[in-house]
Amino acid sequence: MNARITRRTALKGLGTTLALPWLESLAVAAPAAVTAPPRRVAFIYVPNGVNMAEWTPKAEGKLTELPGVLKPLEAFKDSFNVYSGLALDKARANGDGPGDHARAMAAFLTGRQPRKTHGADIRAGMSADQHIASVAGQVTRFPSLELGIERGGSAGNCDSGYSCAYSHNLSWRGESTPNSKEVDPKAVFERLFGGNDPKEQAQARAKRDLYNTSVLDFVNEDAKGLNKTLGTADQKKLDEYLASVREVEQRIQKAKAAANAPVAKPNVPAPTGIPKEYADHIRLMADLMVLAFQTDLTRVVTFPFANEGSNRPYKFIDVPEGHHDLSHHGSDPKKLEKIKKINTFHTEQLAYVLGKMRGTKEANGTTLLDNVMLVYGSGNGDGNRHNHDELPVLLCGKGGGSVATGKHVAFPKKSETPLMNLFLAIFERMGAPANSFGDSTGVLKL
Repeated sequence: MNARITRRTALKGLGTTLALPWLESLAVAAPAAVTAPPRRVAFIYVPNGVNMAEWTPKAEGKLTELPGVLKPLEAFKDSFNVYSGLALDKARANGDGPGDHARAMAAFLTGRQPRKTHGADIRAGMSADQHIASVAGQVTRFPSLELGIERGGSAGNCDSGYSCAYSHNLSWRGESTPNSKEVDPKAVFERLFGGNDPKEQAQARAKRDLYNTSVLDFVNEDAKGLNKTLGTADQKKLDEYLASVREVEQRIQKAKAAANAPVAKPNVPAPTGIPKEYADHIRLMADLMVLAFQTDLTRVVTFPFANEGSNRPYKFIDVPEGHHDLSHHGSDPKKLEKIKKINTFHTEQLAYVLGKMRGTKEANGTTLLDNVMLVYGSGNGDGNRHNHDELPVLLCGKGGGSVATGKHVAFPKKSETPLMNLFLAIFERMGAPANSFGDSTGVLKL
């Protein structure tokens, strides 16, 4: 095997292509600018706004004491920024009446006013992730990856005359074409690590299911051959990577077994491969996102933790009421405390994501967290007010050293600084600059 091969090395077997992380032993001798890890971008969305009093840091500048909802991120406060005061004008009614939830999600990455319709004539705009993917996606196997937790279609009336397409989809390929998200971890795993030949993929998948084998069994010989060419440190890194792939695979298999186990109502089929527990589902999808970034299969991911307007109950944290119902809290302290619990649960999942990224080592002594820009937030501010200014927005990761992190930046409310200005800054760092996007007014300084 030729040792002078590139970052794009993959292990191959029947119906399987297992992309590899960066391995120094295999790096082509090249300038640092060429061998530097690529930058990636992710957008994580949470619905129904947040308890803003428990979200917003008390002081501007360096992050010191974090408010209640952000406390799970304590270990990462040098690796993210809180942006207060960003606005999403196109999520407002602007003459279209009720429908703030649908508009919030539809406008979050597009900065466009969605057409009020629940028919086939939907219209929003290309989303920020797809603008980046149009450039960054040219060098990866998958231009972008759309993940999710709650299923959702693109038809029906979901919010005051707005199509379900608006409140169920974060990514839009074009103004009338939402990108549906994949919520089944098994389907994502097969997509990432299946080969390019559909027939071989089907054969390999059937064989793995029949004999309960691993995707790693199909690339074992190739892995052994590669291992002989690696230095000691890279051998360890390869072993850790393969172990992480197998661990994710085993969790998917366990989720499938649990989903297919006898239930009280056998006539109600359970979805294959989807964990029963919400947190397990989020973390499994997050692990797949990290693997996709680590192996450079994609550099662009969208990942809503739930659909906008979701009324999911959170019984496992002693919140049996629906999320959307609670978001109309009417300043009731008890309801606000429950909203805080839901918001904190979500930031706990974000902390898990950031921990996985920080634990993923890359070239030049960096980590995946050093080389990512992860936007976390909602298109609603306070769910009770349905306001679309003073949005809860975080930018996590250092963007390959291009983002100064560890601070709270507050924009004056009267300035109405568009959220799209943040995306223009991210575009520049992802090699996809634009003069404007949505309702942008300029490039935000990061």
